[in-house]
Amino acid sequence: MRTLGARARGPRLERMQASPRWNGNGFRNVHPVSPSLRDPTVPFPSMREFMRTGPPRFPDAPLPTVDPRETWRKPPASGLRLTWLGHSTLLIEIDGFRLLTDPVWGERVSPFQLIGPKRFQPAPVRLRDVPRVDAVLISHDHYDHLDYPTIRTLARYSTVPMVTSLGVGAHLEAWGVEPGRITELDWWESHRLPGSDLVITAAPSQHFSGRGLGDRNATLWSSFSIRSPNHAIFFSGDTGLTSEYATIGERLGPFDVAMIEIGAWHPAWGDIHLGPTNAVQAYAWLGSGRLLPIHWGTFSLATHAWDEPAETLLALAARRDVPLLLPRLGEAVEPSSAPPPRPWWRSKVARPAVTPSASPDEAAVSLLRDLPLPLD
Repeated sequence: MRTLGARARGPRLERMQASPRWNGNGFRNVHPVSPSLRDPTVPFPSMREFMRTGPPRFPDAPLPTVDPRETWRKPPASGLRLTWLGHSTLLIEIDGFRLLTDPVWGERVSPFQLIGPKRFQPAPVRLRDVPRVDAVLISHDHYDHLDYPTIRTLARYSTVPMVTSLGVGAHLEAWGVEPGRITELDWWESHRLPGSDLVITAAPSQHFSGRGLGDRNATLWSSFSIRSPNHAIFFSGDTGLTSEYATIGERLGPFDVAMIEIGAWHPAWGDIHLGPTNAVQAYAWLGSGRLLPIHWGTFSLATHAWDEPAETLLALAARRDVPLLLPRLGEAVEPSSAPPPRPWWRSKVARPAVTPSASPDEAAVSLLRDLPLPLD
């Protein structure tokens, strides 16, 4: 199946094998895993646990959303604006440039069209309504971060460059992205957008990769720092708790905002996902900025209640004086003037503010550099 992607070969594979993170058969986490991150008394959740009833894993009505398109027409007064579009997808506006992280507009995060985790919350806007972007950032190759239909749309209708982790470019090329549009980074490597002072740096995370049988850890996983002359932000991708966050803060900080994953966690997954408690610790090690939670509110990928990560984070932040940035879905916020955090997800609406198209392949993206206007 094309959705599985492709394996690296030739010069790409040789570069991967030269990485300090390559162990002969694939990539590995190099930082020791704290024994406290996994509860040895709790086994990995079984398929039966995912299937049985329990905490509400889906909201009983659509979540409130904001249509950001009017706001996007005006530049941010502070030079920095963020729009959370669900899960780990954000539009970042920073000193005149726009970046899109881990773009997922597909209906399922799965290699199959009819099987696998399905959205319980539509994206607040269609892909074709996103403004033209200067780069797409892809942290790793899991289905909820590297989405085949979205990438196929971007490959077909745009010339937008893509910055990603070592090896992920093989998937992108297999789906039609020209090699010249792809930049693959190892940890601590940087890429400067051509003609700009905007620098994207890949940084450590503690996770894994793979899209099918036999390709576990065949590509690298990364977090990202994005720095302009006036602002800097951090994007966690997927990660377990690692004290390398302190090193990231020292080498790449300070940050205006840290976008950190809080959802799809389990006591047996502490070395590969943070959850809200470890997200607060990771934020403390980074040492600066406001915390914007990501990786929740779109798909049910664990056995906890769908809103448990956000509720727990809100309570922890109040006790530990963590400055949260909690935008609604689609709400474009400037960190310097954002409203106080509030539990907006407790409200439900009769229908989404904007109903996105069923498939991103229908989009004629206006982030597409070679099309001046979106098509209908």
